[in-house]
Amino acid sequence: MSIAAFSRHIPDLDLITSYAERQDSVFSRVSPWTKCGGLVLVILLVVLTRNLAVIFGLYCAVLALYWRAHLPLKKLFAWYALPVIFVLSLVGIMAWSEPGFPLFTIPVPGFPLTLTDNGALLVITLLLKALISITYSLFFLMTTRYQHFSSIISRIFPSPVDQIFLLAYRFLFLTLEMTGAMLKAVRSRGGGLVHSIRMQGKIFATVFALVFIRSFDRAERVQKAMIARGYNGTYRASAPVPRPRIIEYCVLCAFAVAILASVLFIPTTGWW
Repeated sequence: MSIAAFSRHIPDLDLITSYAERQDSVFSRVSPWTKCGGLVLVILLVVLTRNLAVIFGLYCAVLALYWRAHLPLKKLFAWYALPVIFVLSLVGIMAWSEPGFPLFTIPVPGFPLTLTDNGALLVITLLLKALISITYSLFFLMTTRYQHFSSIISRIFPSPVDQIFLLAYRFLFLTLEMTGAMLKAVRSRGGGLVHSIRMQGKIFATVFALVFIRSFDRAERVQKAMIARGYNGTYRASAPVPRPRIIEYCVLCAFAVAILASVLFIPTTGWW
């Protein structure tokens, strides 16, 4: 059983793989090289600008791509919980120290907390950037077959980086399956995620410690099994990857020009 079965906020790798292998939308027929190039351009724009209007427009465009690919929107919004918690935990404290026009103040003895417009802008901007990256990455993974994805990794990254990517992706399924089995055992004995954190913290910590330890044991057994089947340290995917069409080159070029124009002519920071 997958760990995603115990929380709808954890991305389900089995579901992601199922969409990637079985879906037949217009975006599934787009060259993986085009979608990979789009991912690079999206990340480039996310890094270069902090203009809220540009970032919000990019988020709407990426979300529209995800929706037009007939991918599950309800699942996506549930999966947003992890990046939202991650961003708020990192930026939530920094936002109170940003200079600017004060919006409201929380009276704390000896150290009042004031949220300014720049602090709110920082939180919203970084949150949208995280959601853009997550949304397009899921769009890329859920519309690209694994054989094409692995072939791109083999061609882009040098050895042994490509081996780390390919083997880590495969081993994720084993680790999540093992974690799901342990959480199922905890739940069958009256435990649960929230209850275990509040009342049985030691038990919950032990579960993940066992997952960490058993992962090493499982990895060693997987390596021995692969060596017995002829693995010599190099796992190279050789499946042909469809090349981009002319229109796809044009779309990438137009996107690159739009990024360049937004960086040159639109303020890189601010609300608008």
